[in-house]
Amino acid sequence: MPENTVSFTRMDKGTTQDYALLEKLEKAYIKTLPERILTALENLEDTLGGYQVTRLEHSLQTATRAQEDGADIELIVAALIHDIGDDLAPENHSQMAASIIRPYVRAEVTWVLEHHGIFQMYYYADKIGLNKDERERYRGHKWFDITEKFCGEWDQASFNPNYPTKPLSHFAPMVQKIFSRPAFDTNIISEGAI
Repeated sequence: MPENTVSFTRMDKGTTQDYALLEKLEKAYIKTLPERILTALENLEDTLGGYQVTRLEHSLQTATRAQEDGADIELIVAALIHDIGDDLAPENHSQMAASIIRPYVRAEVTWVLEHHGIFQMYYYADKIGLNKDERERYRGHKWFDITEKFCGEWDQASFNPNYPTKPLSHFAPMVQKIFSRPAFDTNIISEGAI
């Protein structure tokens, strides 16, 4: 059996030593999360076509607008990663982005990301035969206004190839800072959830 490999083939047969090894390996792997997030963002350069900008450029523009509008680091990083799920979860990319950032930011930011797809529909849904007012079911929610701002001022406005957008390298330290935090979401099963 190779070194740094558990002895079991079924989880219920693992030993204390096996799980200590896995926890050690997982902690080291978690430390590389910021780099994996940045790589996933770079991969948005070659995704869904048809727009005048790439999905990466759109994400960078959204984050640039958030920063220029005085948003805090959590909202800026949320703006940056809001469409990171487009590749693997195009029908529920909002929930995927929210799940990725949830352990590292306040609940408000997660709610914004989780609902931005519905709020974004306000700007186009009627043009494809859908209800543009789906977001109205959330009117009165304490985070309605920030989600409306996220979509109205940052997200839906960020498809301009001439917009002076900051590069990914500008946001990399922010990604590093957010995704290097200890996870604090109470829905996490344990520090080293398997």
